[in-house]
This record gives sequence, C-alpha cells and structure tokens, in this order.
Amino acid sequence: MITAGIDIGSRTTKAVLLNQKSILARQLELTTWARADQARKLLDQLIAQSGLERAQVGAVWVTGYGRVSAPFADGQATEITCHAKGAYFLDPTISTVIDVGGQDSKVIRLEAGQISDFRMNDRCAAGTGKFLEELSQTLGLELEEFVRRGQQARQSAKISSMCTVFAESEAIGLLAEGVPLEDVILGLHRSIAGRLCDLVRAVGVEPKVAFSGGGAKNAVLRRELEVLLQQPIQAVDDPEYTGALGAALLAREKGSSK
Repeated sequence: MITAGIDIGSRTTKAVLLNQKSILARQLELTTWARADQARKLLDQLIAQSGLERAQVGAVWVTGYGRVSAPFADGQATEITCHAKGAYFLDPTISTVIDVGGQDSKVIRLEAGQISDFRMNDRCAAGTGKFLEELSQTLGLELEEFVRRGQQARQSAKISSMCTVFAESEAIGLLAEGVPLEDVILGLHRSIAGRLCDLVRAVGVEPKVAFSGGGAKNAVLRRELEVLLQQPIQAVDDPEYTGALGAALLAREKGSSK
C-alpha cells in the first residue's frame, strides 16, 4: 500500500510518499499562509510526479505546526510521535532523537522504538532554528553563510543571554569590541547547543543519538552538541523529511482515524 505523510512546519512544508519498503518521492516548500491549500497541492504534485493517481494512495496523515489546518487528511499526529517513528525507521539502533525545528525543539528517548520520555522547548525562541535564523539576518548573512563562518571560528565568544533580543544586543556589542564575527557566530551556536543539552540530560542521554529536523543540517550546531554531550551525534538521512516520513508510516499502520 502507498501512503503519504505531510509535515506542515512553521517554516517549511514537507510531503513524502511511501510504499511498503521505501520512500517513493518527497518534496519541500516554504510554508505559506494558506497552509491547507498548499499541503493539498503539494501532495497532488507529488502524486502526479510519481505517475500515480490519488486513488492509489491509501491514507494521508499530517503532522507539524499546521496539522490542524489540513481537514482533507485521514489522520494527524504530533511532531514528537512522527519524528520518533521516522528516525527509528531510518535507523532502529537509535535511542535518543534531537529535533530542532523552526518554532520548537524536542528531545525524545526511545526504547525498542517506543517513546519512553521526551522534553520540549516551545515557549522560547532560544533553542530553536528561528533563534539562529533571526540572528543570521541581524548580522546580514544568509543562514548557509552564517554556518560556514561559524565553522571558521578559532574560539567561541561567550554569549550569556538565552533571549533572542538580548543575545542579538550581546552579539552586536561583542562585534563592536572587535571580537571576530566567526567567534561570535560560534558563541551563538554554543548557546543554543547548551539549551538543547539541558533537554537531552532531562530525558537521559542514551546512545545512539540522532539529529532530525532542518536544524540537523547545521554542521556547527551538531559539532557543538557533540562537544557538550561528549558523544557522537548522527544526522539522519535527509533530516528535514523525518516528520513527514513518520506521518506516512502512521498512515500505513493506522489508515483513516476519521
């Protein structure tokens, strides 16, 4: 049976088509204000590009920030459930999943693929992808360049504030004092890594640790997490699609929940 999963995130919307063994197709777009229409059109495009008909897709499940805005779906689930399921499908040796999204961050502990504990930061931008994205804009850099410059740092500048507004002022102040831009960027990454590590320690660090969500593509953030946790962290394959993959897996297991 072919199923579909859609992850309607605050920044991007992702769709995945899944057969019994593997991902058939996937696609990502920046999220618009018309979330339901966008998600439906993205799914239709993916089906057409795969040479399929809508009737061949058995069920569609949604997850993410905008999951309640997709009434056409057969079911919905939280990002925690979907990221856990998607990450475990990609690597069943995983015991801890770190997901850094645009609006929130989550750490999930797994036992034999089942969620045994989790922690979530959804009340503050610090510790999320939005934190770094806004600060890169303040510094006049595209996010990719922001990360690249962070990789060139010689040492980490100390950023004490975990509030986006105050961290921004602190970064500008350090630059005015002559601290290299690269070191300031590394300091900003270290501050967000420290907040994430608090969540990881709260659920208990169990290897193997996997990194999912769009934040997993940030090499500096992953390296800082490895330094602070003192263990390797594996970015899952195509991490931005993990939630959508988990939703497609749920669609395969449960069909329609309506």
